[in-house]
Amino acid sequence: MGFRKLGETVEWTGRRISAARGSFSAPDGSTFERDIVHHPGAVGIVPVVEEGAAVLLVRQYRAALDSLVLELPAGFRDVDGEPPEETARRELAEEIGMRAGRLEKLCAFHNSPGFCDEVVHLFVGFDLEPCPSDRQGVEESHMTVERVAVEDVPAMIRDGRLTDAKTVVGLLLLRDLLA
Repeated sequence: MGFRKLGETVEWTGRRISAARGSFSAPDGSTFERDIVHHPGAVGIVPVVEEGAAVLLVRQYRAALDSLVLELPAGFRDVDGEPPEETARRELAEEIGMRAGRLEKLCAFHNSPGFCDEVVHLFVGFDLEPCPSDRQGVEESHMTVERVAVEDVPAMIRDGRLTDAKTVVGLLLLRDLLA
C-alpha cells in the first residue's frame, strides 16, 4: 500500500465521538495530515412486518440537520464489549417496543470513510413481537413509528423522503433478500 500512519493528536472529545489530527506518510515519502472523527460504531435494524410487505421506521428529530428524518431504528454501540447483534436487539426494543424472533446480519459499512471511522452494522429483524420500549433522550421520546410498504422504497429514495444512508442501504438490501 505504501501509506503509513505516523500518529495522531486528539483535538476534541465529546460524549460519544472525538476528533483528531492524524499524520501520515505517502508512498513517495511525503507527509500529510488529515482530520479524523472517531466514532464507536452503530447498528441499524430493518424491522420486517406483514411477511415482508412492510417495515417499521422511526421519524425523529436530528439536530445536525435541524429536521425530522425517517429512518431505521438504530443506535450507537455504546456498551463496551457488547456484540453488534445484542446492540441491535436492545435498540429495537428501546426504540419501537419490538423483539425480533430472528435477527439476520445484512452487512457492515463505513458511512464516511474520508473523515470518520464509524462502522454501521445492519440487521434485519423477523418474527417481531411486542415488548416494553425504553426510549432514551429527548429526541427518542418524541419519535413516531411509521409503517412503510417495501414496494414504496425506491420512489421514497428517489423523491428524497428517505435520505439516511443506513436506511437506504438496509432497505435496498432487504428488497434483494426478499426477492
